[in-house]
Amino acid sequence: MEEWRQFFYHMMNMFNVLIVSYFFLANGMYTVLMLISLGSVWLHNRRLTYQGLDELRESVVTPPVTILVPAWNEEDVIVESVRSILRTDYPALEIIIIDDGSTDESLNRLIKAFRLAKMDLIYRPRIATKPVRGFYMNPRIPNLLVISKQNGGKPDALNLGINMCRTPYFCTLDADCILERDALLRLMRPIVRSPENTVASGGIVRILNGCDVQDGKVVKVGLPKTAVERFQVVEYLRSFLFGRTGWDLLGGTLIVSGAFAVFHRETVVETGGFQHDTVTEDMDLIVQIHRWAVHNNRKIRMRFTSDPVCWTECPPNLNMLARQRRRWQLGLGQTLWKNSEMLFNGKFGLVGMASFPFHLYVEALGAPVEFIGYFMVPLALLFGMVPVPLFILFVALSLVYGSFLSVGSILLEELTYRRYPAFRDLMILLVYAVLENIGYRQVVLWYRVQGMWRFIAGFRSWEKVVHMGATE
Repeated sequence: MEEWRQFFYHMMNMFNVLIVSYFFLANGMYTVLMLISLGSVWLHNRRLTYQGLDELRESVVTPPVTILVPAWNEEDVIVESVRSILRTDYPALEIIIIDDGSTDESLNRLIKAFRLAKMDLIYRPRIATKPVRGFYMNPRIPNLLVISKQNGGKPDALNLGINMCRTPYFCTLDADCILERDALLRLMRPIVRSPENTVASGGIVRILNGCDVQDGKVVKVGLPKTAVERFQVVEYLRSFLFGRTGWDLLGGTLIVSGAFAVFHRETVVETGGFQHDTVTEDMDLIVQIHRWAVHNNRKIRMRFTSDPVCWTECPPNLNMLARQRRRWQLGLGQTLWKNSEMLFNGKFGLVGMASFPFHLYVEALGAPVEFIGYFMVPLALLFGMVPVPLFILFVALSLVYGSFLSVGSILLEELTYRRYPAFRDLMILLVYAVLENIGYRQVVLWYRVQGMWRFIAGFRSWEKVVHMGATE
């Protein structure tokens, strides 16, 4: 009996060391990313003062771009989204909407709203997809094409769009998103100006809930009404302004949000297009391109820019939030497992030596470690294995530091872009940045643990988040 007791104490001590190590590793890395991001965003905003968009807009070398919008059962948002896209300020723009076998009125609403007629077009697929049902156009809107196809999932719809794309670059955009008018110009700027072969460029995604939208345009930025949605505003600001900005400056970009990103078409075709074996096809494509570049001795660059803005509707309740976060975590596990050869592989540079390990140990495995810690650390206190003052200090540091990172992201937003100009909104965001770590973080953590469990169990189904029509 004494041996079992000693074994239990030994295991508890080891796990407590793991928890403390995870805490300092994760927050230490977040601190580094935060400091890097502060400098990066400040420099980027300084450049914006003397680097206008007129030169890019009027230049004959600015490459044409096709916006690809995959849609499945998006009848409540699809028409307003397309109207928003048609107003995009870009010199040579094509738009392809791919209806992925919707069972609602999505296709019919598009046909009616834009007076589309069925056309016979030449289609030569370079990437295998489900069959096409029909092409729809209106000669008065020559840059808009709607394609109806058999249902095959979002990657399949995007691949069909790539097959029909005739421009060197394409932009992926979710059907529930609204672009700011010059967002695509800003997203293409690092590609045009870069001396390196830039094959992907991602922009920031912000929460549409609570904003006033008229004629496919955000006319007034506001905060959503519910706590669940407001917490997500804080999350998005922290994720994009700190995480992705920092990794971009380091050259370790591993995630570009497929909700709003530009890709070099020929590169994506050479890598095989969007794959079907993960539920986060956007992250999977980025990692896939990294591997392709190393295996084929290609020098490439991937960029994230913090000022091109795409507005998207976030889950309005815990049920939809659970679906989204389980899918994100499941897809993260699938992508990392599928590309495990990159882990601490010097051939992949900083991506293999820092970014990939960070996403594996902190973002993926960190979820179950942190979740179990909420039970094991109090047990250690109960059995007298941790002094009470040390336990209180550790909990206080966890809460204070988590709040510090969230508050930092809000202040960075206020000092740079100020998308929430109302002082009341700023104060509300600061309050939610502090409260985020008490309750909301733990709920999201539970959803992430569910996602990791689904990965271990071999779960592959896509959980759709139902949009409530915030754009109308």
